[in-house]
Amino acid sequence: MIALTKLRTPMLLVNFKTYQEAAGRKALKLAEAAEKVSLETAVCVGLAPQLVDLAPVARLVTLPIFAQHIDPITPGSFTGYVLPKSVKEAGATGTLINHSERRLRLTDIDATIKKAREAGLVSVVCANNPEVSAAVAALNPDMLAVEPPELIGTGIPVSKAKPEVVSGTVELVKAINSDVVVLCGAGITRGVDVTAALRLGTEGVLVASGIVKAKDPSGVLLEFAEAITK
Repeated sequence: MIALTKLRTPMLLVNFKTYQEAAGRKALKLAEAAEKVSLETAVCVGLAPQLVDLAPVARLVTLPIFAQHIDPITPGSFTGYVLPKSVKEAGATGTLINHSERRLRLTDIDATIKKAREAGLVSVVCANNPEVSAAVAALNPDMLAVEPPELIGTGIPVSKAKPEVVSGTVELVKAINSDVVVLCGAGITRGVDVTAALRLGTEGVLVASGIVKAKDPSGVLLEFAEAITK
């Protein structure tokens, strides 16, 4: 396992996706807001900007930065792919793997986790249910985020709509690999959603539109961080 030296739990991991509200200069502005909240609350806030914004964001703030995807490749003839080593050199602490919008086969998840580890990147593997999460846990990732895809972007938190998915995932994952840090995502838009996720046994949350597309992203970031500290 990679030592999570730059990470602390419980943590708040913000996925910028490809939203225009978090692209280019707006990505930098959101990153600055996130760092301010992290410093004020002492909550670990990680950021997953678009690949083209990763290096500028990493240079701007001291927060842990995650790629949204990497490919299990080595340096060579792989035009259009994402080389793990290059992501690391650009300033990333870790990477998302198998997000519901960038799904991989289990064999590819395994290969990508290994390449992430070789590059010194923390792996955050997304899974859609307890059973898939259990299979992923056996592959020895650093972190796992359970996100039922039908709830992503709906504003309906999985911790409320399907609490058994969250608690069941935590139970299965920890039984297989107690070292894996379990996060919860999908539909998280309020501080109470964060609190509920933590009460179900997770060690943080993976969020996107709830912060990125909010009218007041800084305010929501602060609300989420304060929910973690309660």
